[in-house]
Amino acid sequence: MSATSSVPAPPGARRALPAMLILVAGCVIALITFGPRSVFGLFLLPMSQEFGWGRDVFGLAVALQNLLWGLGSPFAGAIADRFGTVRVMCCGALLYAAGLVLMSYATTPGMLHLTAGIMVGFGLSAASFNLVLAAFGKLLPDQWKSIGFGAATAAGSFGQFLFPPLSRALMDTIGWHETLIVFGAALLIVMPFSLALATRGVAAAKPGAAAAAPQQGIGAAIGEALRHPSYVMLVLGFFTCGFQLAFITVHMPAFLVDNGVSLSVGAYTLALIGLFNILGSLTAGYLSSRVSRKWLLAWIYAGRGVAIAAFVLLPITPLSCYVFGAAMGFLWLSTVPPTSGLVMLMFGTRYMAMLYGFAFFSHQVGGFLGVWLGGMLYVATGSYSWVWWLSVALSFASAAINLPIKERPVVRVPVAA
Repeated sequence: MSATSSVPAPPGARRALPAMLILVAGCVIALITFGPRSVFGLFLLPMSQEFGWGRDVFGLAVALQNLLWGLGSPFAGAIADRFGTVRVMCCGALLYAAGLVLMSYATTPGMLHLTAGIMVGFGLSAASFNLVLAAFGKLLPDQWKSIGFGAATAAGSFGQFLFPPLSRALMDTIGWHETLIVFGAALLIVMPFSLALATRGVAAAKPGAAAAAPQQGIGAAIGEALRHPSYVMLVLGFFTCGFQLAFITVHMPAFLVDNGVSLSVGAYTLALIGLFNILGSLTAGYLSSRVSRKWLLAWIYAGRGVAIAAFVLLPITPLSCYVFGAAMGFLWLSTVPPTSGLVMLMFGTRYMAMLYGFAFFSHQVGGFLGVWLGGMLYVATGSYSWVWWLSVALSFASAAINLPIKERPVVRVPVAA
């Protein structure tokens, strides 16, 4: 495929940008927005120790962040589908940045929940890779779409690889307060890069029968999706992904400290997850256009169950942490390309941001419960064991629930003239 290929625009539409420029801009946005939120676990201990909070206080803040990120995603997606991506992303980036900066001044649980939870959560819903994926579905040529989904996910993964050691270095030199301010300033980079993802005036691609439908309103699109069994199963399976990712991201560093492993090992483990997730996301993006997406998802979820069970059963050492980070990283966000690809296959691209947003809401409800239960059960039992084994059980449940999915466009009957 040519690096200069672009989507043909109908008469009167704005001129399409080169596909490579769109791809690079979207990947930069995914990297910048995913990086800071992936290192929140590194702030759990210093903030809790400085202010005398239990882990449940910080855990609830990040749980709220995950829930509101998911809750806001369908609405942000619907607005972007109707009015374009740029304004939504700019507003989201400003809210996300303000949340991080004000979090550095949070001295009470309520202020922490407002900043790290509500502001960052809603900011992420309007400025993260869920909107990037939807924009790619509309702007990239057909031959670029699957690899674009994988590349955007991999870019977010690179943010997770880059930000943990960067966070540790900044926290050791300028302190955790100032580190949050630096990250808030970095998020402003999103605003100029979002211009390349402008979707107003761009004709949606038509990947199959799903696009040959009569004109739909938002309500009809939502109703159609929620009545479609394969979409419902896809959404339910995505719950597990959020549960596991949020729990590990937030509680893994503290879990390792509890087991006699340094916080630096926790940071490097998160970095390894990000590094290997680049390979896993690109591989999943490549395979999504070549093999059955539902089987790909089933194998990913089952693989996670095996990796988590092995990690919990074996002695916790720096080596076992790094091996777990590499294995889990390969499977980390590799669910995103086949999941977003199935949404596009089933319903087309017109309401992709909104419909993927509903799937992502399920993901973030899982994230809310993973972080919240991690903190609550730790306070109640002094251990994370229950949550680790619940993660294993959910892995195999999600592997099973994806198998009945039918991989074909929804059948629509044209309205009679």
